[in-house]
Amino acid sequence: MMPAALASLSLEIALGGLMLIVLLLGLFRPALADRRAGWATLVGLAALSAWSFFLAPGASAFGGAFVVDPLALFAKRLFLVSGMVSVLATLGLPGERFLRRGAEYHVALLASLLGMIVLASARELVLLFVAFELMSIPLYFLTGFQKGEPAAPEGALKFFLVGSVSSAVMLYGFSFLYGVTGTTAVSAIPAALAAGQVLAKLGLVLVLAGVAFKIAAVPFHMWVPDTYEAAATPFVAWLSVAPKAAGFIVVFRLYLEGAGSAASLWVPAVSAMAGLTIIAGNLMAIPQQNVKRLLAYSGVAHIGYMLIGVAAMSANGAGMVLFYLVAYLFGNMGAFLVVQAVGTGEGSDAMGGYRGLAQRSPVLALTMLVFLLSLGGIPFVAGFWAKLFIFKAAIDQHMYALALLGAVLTIVALYYYLVLASRMYIDAPETPGRVALTAPLLVAILFCAVGVVVMGLYPEPWVQAAMAAASPLF
Repeated sequence: MMPAALASLSLEIALGGLMLIVLLLGLFRPALADRRAGWATLVGLAALSAWSFFLAPGASAFGGAFVVDPLALFAKRLFLVSGMVSVLATLGLPGERFLRRGAEYHVALLASLLGMIVLASARELVLLFVAFELMSIPLYFLTGFQKGEPAAPEGALKFFLVGSVSSAVMLYGFSFLYGVTGTTAVSAIPAALAAGQVLAKLGLVLVLAGVAFKIAAVPFHMWVPDTYEAAATPFVAWLSVAPKAAGFIVVFRLYLEGAGSAASLWVPAVSAMAGLTIIAGNLMAIPQQNVKRLLAYSGVAHIGYMLIGVAAMSANGAGMVLFYLVAYLFGNMGAFLVVQAVGTGEGSDAMGGYRGLAQRSPVLALTMLVFLLSLGGIPFVAGFWAKLFIFKAAIDQHMYALALLGAVLTIVALYYYLVLASRMYIDAPETPGRVALTAPLLVAILFCAVGVVVMGLYPEPWVQAAMAAASPLF
């Protein structure tokens, strides 16, 4: 029994070991912990990412509370790759704090990542909540890591307060589920819903509100723009993808797998949330002049598109949400990393800093254009297929109004993406000279650009992997 449990937890144990190594490096060799902590983290995450592709589903531990099923493996690979990209970009950050406190930063990031990969396998309410908090608490610290910046403490405080409230609401919902079922096992929830237990439904409503805070769905999105603007951009690139993906894994566990035949009960609530999120995210992005805030509201809108796939309550819908998350990883993280490069060179994240970027740094402008086209859903890059497949999943379930709303707001989104593109390619540059790029940041940007293009030209393997992960839920 014990060897089987250890085998199922091998990835988590290895990640915990990596975290300990980085911690000890910063503790006992502070003079050498500047970039070495980052490089140790990067190499470790790259090795774990490669290892995760050799793991086979089917293992479990703690009486089924922790499972290594296809969905868990898919999510863990996504978390590890996104963390690797963020750490790679962080290696190029200027400033004394990332030299002096590099180990501190990377230990916190690894702790949050450990929470995510445990969360992906959790099928028990207490383990799920503990993993959620292990993921969330380091995020508050990392948001305020640049404490010398005026906006950092405020952004971290807002994130912490909203996150704490969401955790309390979620835990309150779990208490209802435990009171009704008498157990914390997720497998007991379908029977309670099938029996028409009102308290079970109320508990899941509260949990949905708590998770909606984590994924930044409207009306629980208020922390997003200030947090994104305040934090270090490579961290924001990761924050905009990985915790959101973790939130969707929880939704799959509780409202698809955990609801059983009663999953259709949640279609109206999720559909309404999806529609509001798409509308609000896109409309609030239009007037933004700060690119990080623009991408923040754009990210809110993308959460709405993914919620359409959840509302479809089908294997195809869930699979296409997973496909969308991978496409979003490459497109959104890549866009934020370009923002990091331009922001460092210009000293500002204002849209005016992108004027004439195509003349000053053609490669940087081209990659940003590719990312914007992907986020906007233009053929034939990754984002096009992601949105097309999500809309098709909704149409297959006869949700024509929701699919039409998403399609119309996709056109609206093109406006603010193309405004930024016009700054790069049409406007004259305000400042001469190329934008300085560190080698690690350039590699991270090119990695994301290749991912967007490859997924756009050849989406089939990615679709098959996503469907293989989602199909067992049904």
